[in-house]
Amino acid sequence: MSTMKLSVIEKLGFGAGDMAVNIVMITMQLIIAYFYTDIYGLDPADMGVLFIVVRLIDAFSDPVMGMITDKCHSKHGHYRPFMLWFAIPFGMAVYLAFITPDLAYTYKLAWAYFSYILLTLIFTIVTIPYISLIGVITDDPAERLSANGYRFVLVKVAAFLVTIVVPALALKLGDGNMQDGYQPAMGLMGILGSILFVVCFLTTKERIKPLIEKTKFRVQARLLTKNDQWIILCIVLILLMCGFVIRGSVGAYYAKYYLDGGDTLISPFLATGVTASILAMIASTWITKHYCKVKLFRYSQLLTFVLCIAMYLMVDQEDRVLAFVFTFLIWFVADQYMPIFWSSIAETVDYGHRKTGVRVSGLAFGGISFCQKLGMGIAGGLLGYLLGFFDYQADAEQSDFTLNGLALMATVIPALFHLAAGLLMNNYVISNDYYDEIADDLGLTKSS
Repeated sequence: MSTMKLSVIEKLGFGAGDMAVNIVMITMQLIIAYFYTDIYGLDPADMGVLFIVVRLIDAFSDPVMGMITDKCHSKHGHYRPFMLWFAIPFGMAVYLAFITPDLAYTYKLAWAYFSYILLTLIFTIVTIPYISLIGVITDDPAERLSANGYRFVLVKVAAFLVTIVVPALALKLGDGNMQDGYQPAMGLMGILGSILFVVCFLTTKERIKPLIEKTKFRVQARLLTKNDQWIILCIVLILLMCGFVIRGSVGAYYAKYYLDGGDTLISPFLATGVTASILAMIASTWITKHYCKVKLFRYSQLLTFVLCIAMYLMVDQEDRVLAFVFTFLIWFVADQYMPIFWSSIAETVDYGHRKTGVRVSGLAFGGISFCQKLGMGIAGGLLGYLLGFFDYQADAEQSDFTLNGLALMATVIPALFHLAAGLLMNNYVISNDYYDEIADDLGLTKSS
């Protein structure tokens, strides 16, 4: 019986790290596209290329950082030191990414590449060790679950800061000038992120020596190609990231232009989605106690497709209340998959272990992270291309063609990715009963 109990302070400190991570992650998913086009002044096509380049760099830097952390040995452990060493660089990178220099367009584009790539690399340097930290602060499954509960709450605090506080601060601090406002607003978020990482470092302790896999990389890669269930999750994640990022990123444009709400409607519109997402994860945890998680995953994405199509057909520009209702429903239904997906990765690792006789864990999780970043990169490129295709003009009156395009990007286009993900999940077979068979064969604890 494990005795590695965690204090409330350590659980809160652990959660503080993920709050810092999500200040950047949620900004990249919901805010930064709107910032680059309407505030910074990038052409949508240039923004799309920037997103693709950054996400590809990000995807390949993840496994490299994983190898670096495996080789790190200090008196503070394998993972915690990175949160101390890079806390201040993290905060500075957040601030630099939201500076709008008074330069010619070519130099502004170059600054966008430099600052966003810098932010992405430092984000990776602190995030990869943080993700691994839960495995070494305790070996008690109940304590890990409890610590993740604290983490979940603080992640949602970060979501509200980004979607509600940052836009409001930008308006206030910039005195109507959003370029001047976003710099100090995100600078404050950067300072908060730095403090949160230091808190995480100071309040947590690495008690377990991490297990470093000895199997060669090419052998692990070959074994993963035989894990059909893991491959399904990878493809599904790419599809879901495309749907989520396009739908989430266009939300600011949809609220400002299609609903004609200006900058003041962006914050409540995005916050509606975030609130629904929080409730979705709570509901999913309860529903899966009484209903097959694989079916919930599959049908939630198919229902998301239906709701998105209905929103496009039923919501006109003057129907703000109905737009908010549909937005809440779509986010609530779509995000039912999140707790299921991230627990399913570990189950595909066990599935592959039984199928091949060799356990491949690190590369399996690293490969999922790669697919997440790849999906975000594809979505970012599509976002820029679609804004250009629909003749979007930043901070100007939009044509009927453009407004219809924004409506399509908020509903029908992401709906197609959710539909594809739901249909592909027909081939995913690891239900609770099936996993119990795997666990029994491998001598693991069965699911409850």
